Amino acid sequence: MFERFTKDARAVVTGAVEHAERDEAPAVGPEHLLLALLDREGGRASFALASLGGGAWLDSVRRALGEARRRGGLSQAETDALAGLGIDVTEIVARVEEAHGVGALAGDRRGRGGWSGHRPFSKDAKDVLTRSLRVALARRDRYIGDEHLLLALTSRPGVPAEALADHGVTHESVTRVLYGGPESKAG
Repeated sequence: MFERFTKDARAVVTGAVEHAERDEAPAVGPEHLLLALLDREGGRASFALASLGGGAWLDSVRRALGEARRRGGLSQAETDALAGLGIDVTEIVARVEEAHGVGALAGDRRGRGGWSGHRPFSKDAKDVLTRSLRVALARRDRYIGDEHLLLALTSRPGVPAEALADHGVTHESVTRVLYGGPESKAG
């Protein structure tokens, strides 16, 4: 599948690995793919994000991803659902961090020997890559570009899609910017 990736899409995957290494995460996740997409300039995905007002809210998305990581990867929707059951995730995070240090739920290993070696892709990140292929095939594209990665991220539930949707970036809005009309979700 990677032979179909454009230079921009390969740079996003490489950037995601770098973000995972910086976070000292045990695996590359969808949030790392989104962070790498947000870093890129000049690709179709950056064009779509900029067209949807990206300059004004990119830092907010980065903060939302960091907050979700601190919550152990829970999205705001999951946090709200747990609150409905009487579980205060903010309180749990505070208590865990009080006992084990800031970033304990995030798997932050700084100061404890770190993590070295190959970073595998999480099941969810692999799903994003597979969906990007499906999006490209559905569009009859012979390549997988960074725009397909963005569409794949926005087509599946999770922290990246939620963080983007909070700023009006949905599968439908990205499709409209890139292709001029609605498209059914691939995957």
